[in-house]
Parts: sequence; structure tokens; C-alpha cells
Amino acid sequence: MALTRRAIEKMLGPVDNQLAAEIARTGADAADLAQALSWLHSDEARINEGAHMPTGVVAELVDLLEAAEDEDGSSGESGAASPDWT
Repeated sequence: MALTRRAIEKMLGPVDNQLAAEIARTGADAADLAQALSWLHSDEARINEGAHMPTGVVAELVDLLEAAEDEDGSSGESGAASPDWT
């Protein structure tokens, strides 16, 4: 089941409309986002454990989240929370 804005913010905290929409457009589910977060925050450990590099939707999410961190130095937050949508 595709992620809603509420589910995205439950996992990431407040995110801007653009990031939320980009994540939703991937068609990812909560497990995909959780896996992407795991890679984002501990990629070296995952590689050392023998995990394969992420592919598909998970890789796309990692790229989106890395870009969001690069923009503002956080984990996807960009100021005030935007209105809730589902």
C-alpha cells in the first residue's frame, strides 16, 4: 500500500510538500521507506554485513532522502510541517 503523507511524516518527521510528493510518487510502502532509512543511516554497516546495495524503489528513496539531507543538512525536514494530506 502506497504511503500517505501521515505515514511519511510518522517515519521522517515534518517534510515539505515536494519531498512528500516525490516519496509518494515512487509507490513505496512503509517497509521500503524503512529499508531506505536503514541504508541512509548505516550503509557502511549494511555493506559489512554482506547486504546487497539497494535497488528499485528503495534505491530511489535513498537518493531522494540523500538529496533532502544535502539541501538542508537534516533528515528531510525543511521547516514548518505542511498540511496533512492522504
